Amino acid sequence: MTTLIINIKELLQVRETPVSKVSGPEMAILPTIKNAFLIIKNNLISDFGAMENLPEIKVDKIIDAKGRVVLPAWCDSHTHIVYAGNREQEFVDRINGFTYEEIANRGGGILNSAKILNETSEEEIYEQSKVRLEEVMHLGTGAVEIKSGYGLTIEGELKMLRVIKKLSQNYPVAIKATFLGAHAFPSYYKENKAGYIDEIINKMLPEIAENKLAEYIDIFCESGYFSVAETEKIMQAGIDFGLKPKIHVNQFNSIGGIQAGVKFKALSVDHLEIMNPEDIEALKNTETMPVALPSCSYFLSIPYAPAREIINAGLPITLATDFNPGSTPSGNMNFVVATACIKMKMTPEEAINAATINGAYAMGVSETHGSITKGKKANLIITKPISSYYQIPYAFGSNLIESVLIEGKTLT
Repeated sequence: MTTLIINIKELLQVRETPVSKVSGPEMAILPTIKNAFLIIKNNLISDFGAMENLPEIKVDKIIDAKGRVVLPAWCDSHTHIVYAGNREQEFVDRINGFTYEEIANRGGGILNSAKILNETSEEEIYEQSKVRLEEVMHLGTGAVEIKSGYGLTIEGELKMLRVIKKLSQNYPVAIKATFLGAHAFPSYYKENKAGYIDEIINKMLPEIAENKLAEYIDIFCESGYFSVAETEKIMQAGIDFGLKPKIHVNQFNSIGGIQAGVKFKALSVDHLEIMNPEDIEALKNTETMPVALPSCSYFLSIPYAPAREIINAGLPITLATDFNPGSTPSGNMNFVVATACIKMKMTPEEAINAATINGAYAMGVSETHGSITKGKKANLIITKPISSYYQIPYAFGSNLIESVLIEGKTLT
């Protein structure tokens, strides 16, 4: 099957020579071709260029993209899409003055989601989760990382990871699975934290590794959750079982989690709402990707990650949704890109780079996703007719997507 897209107003994120990520001043550069064509063979990008250089070619399908912008599908490197139920009441509680921490301390938050999940069948969790996955695909996401972490028991965590695996088998979108058993301490381990960590390391991890249910391990390194020492112990155990670290850090406090992530060569450190100069300095000259989650800041009314300071320090940054029932019940990457521009003062070029090529890096799929490069997956967003790609973050409340292609096929 060969598909030809013609008369593209502007083709974004064109990378003739593949790059794994962009950093610092490079983030402000978004390579594009105006009045372009793109050729898809089967599920891969075969060729692209200016319309004046369109080769003679036999095709099965032609898409006329006149007036439309085409860009790579979003790569969302941090989500919790697999969960059961919702936490609408906590949303109202926060409106009435309770903080995220206060809600957690009285049995809400992650523990509430864990209770609901453990009471829900695997089949029902799958049915609920696939609706969310289909929604984010239609919003332009072509690669997504999904974490466990609402089980907090061996059975619950394995159940979540099996659902993630089933989603990856049944949908063409690229899915990466992350084990987040260290999301919170279950109530029955409140006075025996070492016992729960032992359960993660000696019971959960062997089962997950044996059944190949995850590629990454994550820990919520935060005051009141997992300390730096506990995070390092769990990261090392994950590495011993073949899992690469990706960790939650600096959401409410800076306690040394970034330095721990760098020490253990974490693929990414995520959240970063509270950053000090030492945290930024620690990320320099490393392969660890800083990941910001602006819609979490929006929903919880907490600070936004200091994107300008991170970029000005010569570092890369990624944008992701943090789609979850408690702090970010949205997987809309278009809103994330807009919010990064509006609230974090990122330029549209920086935000699109952060949500495509850098997002792919932060979930380990940059060889196949995240840019318009020959041989990469044909995961594309075709906008409605727009004046320029600046309209994507500018018109933050509008749905500007006309169609989404995943592996060369238009979603219906």
